[in-house]
Amino acid sequence: MKLTLIGTGYVGLVTGTCFAEVGHQVICVDSDAAKVKTLQQGGIPIYEPGLEELVKKNVAAGRLNFTTSTAEGVEKSDVIFIAVLYRKGRPRNRRRPDQLQDRGGQKHRAGADRR
Repeated sequence: MKLTLIGTGYVGLVTGTCFAEVGHQVICVDSDAAKVKTLQQGGIPIYEPGLEELVKKNVAAGRLNFTTSTAEGVEKSDVIFIAVLYRKGRPRNRRRPDQLQDRGGQKHRAGADRR
């Protein structure tokens, strides 16, 4: 299956890498061009034991790709996941998606409305 994950933080990057590891074609989208370049070169911006090796393996196998283009991710995928941050420091019963990150997700969705 062809999948896109919008966001390459802990949730998006780990999830996308795991999907690629089990054989799916995955595109991870992030608005941070420097982060995308690092990922394209096989580096990772977070620490998760074993993740770097899995990213390199799946990038080399062509199952895991990174881009700043939401439209590209959406156009080439069957399923799209949006991985956004939650605000830290709020009481558990008042947590909601970080509005700044959600606006970024909305921007990504708006750029992909052509599909």
